[in-house]
Amino acid sequence: MDTERYNRQLILKGFGETAQQKLADAKVLIIGVGGLGCPALQYLVASGIGKIGMVDGDRVSLSNLHRQILFTTADVGKLKVEVASKRLNELNPQIGIEAYPNFITQTNALQIFSQYDLIIDGTDNFESRYLINDACALLQKPLIFAAVSGFEGQLAIFNIEDQNGVKTNYRDLFPIQPGKGEIPNCAENGILGVLPGIIGTMMATEAIKLITGIGEALINQILNYNLLNQQVYTITITPSPNNTYKLPSNQNEFLNMNYGSNVQSKAKQVVEIDIDEFENLQKKKSTLIIDVRETYEVPVLNLSDYKQVPMSVFESFLNQDIEQENIVLLCQHGIRSLAAAEELHEKYGDKKHIYSLKGGVIRWKKYFTTTP
Repeated sequence: MDTERYNRQLILKGFGETAQQKLADAKVLIIGVGGLGCPALQYLVASGIGKIGMVDGDRVSLSNLHRQILFTTADVGKLKVEVASKRLNELNPQIGIEAYPNFITQTNALQIFSQYDLIIDGTDNFESRYLINDACALLQKPLIFAAVSGFEGQLAIFNIEDQNGVKTNYRDLFPIQPGKGEIPNCAENGILGVLPGIIGTMMATEAIKLITGIGEALINQILNYNLLNQQVYTITITPSPNNTYKLPSNQNEFLNMNYGSNVQSKAKQVVEIDIDEFENLQKKKSTLIIDVRETYEVPVLNLSDYKQVPMSVFESFLNQDIEQENIVLLCQHGIRSLAAAEELHEKYGDKKHIYSLKGGVIRWKKYFTTTP
């Protein structure tokens, strides 16, 4: 044990060498090397966790840098796990670091999770969250969950019994997985860069508490944090009534769960178009262009050219019949429009030509802000 490196922890009353050794013996897996994962990784590696695993198939982009401060401008285009491995090894070369340069899936989750004591979910999509939750529940692995959006964050711990013998999981909060695009992520809603740093550091804190046994961990509680007024409150999570949801009970059931594969198959039947194709379709008489953004989103488009049907009311809009032969959907980044297009394809099949503008208004902002 490097007593000089960990001196400020070792001299803490109630911590000492016993707690430090528990950290050294621990194996922690972090899924998602993003806004939440980066600070969690940095503090856990610095604290002396014995083995750290990280799973992410993504590459560094310029829009990551305002909140993912493990990376620099020179890292844009590089695999996140490769850059993170190098930086974290420089921070603490005594730690074992395992990088998985791929996304978590049903086919790799159980094998990877089985090698670790504690799982930390730093992902930003519901498909991954439900998959990770179910895999942890099946393997009985403790799970630290967090989510951030705008100016608010949430944090909770699942799959650990409290003092009353009660154990909960993510589905006790949200039993049913929402459809793709129903709830915007930070690419759609935006996020202040410091927020995931705060919540990600809290994730590392809860991991250290669980491993060492100090303090009171957020077992069966969800912490809510508001950055704008610095208010924090916790809500107790209780098990949902029977039959509210079903967790996989074995590997075969887990592999047969649907975490979004049906969405992917439908997406292949929806054509994503660029701005040139969009402009050509716009000139055709039998074309309806639908803006699925909420009414407060900018830039505001000319309602004489575009029909606004926010995703929040899109389900009721599906009850109406559309006369036009071509239907083009758009949103801020092309995520919600693709989901809406999938819903329309479910209704009309091949009877209509349904398109989604790839990249959305933001990608083609110059076109939408200069077109009269």
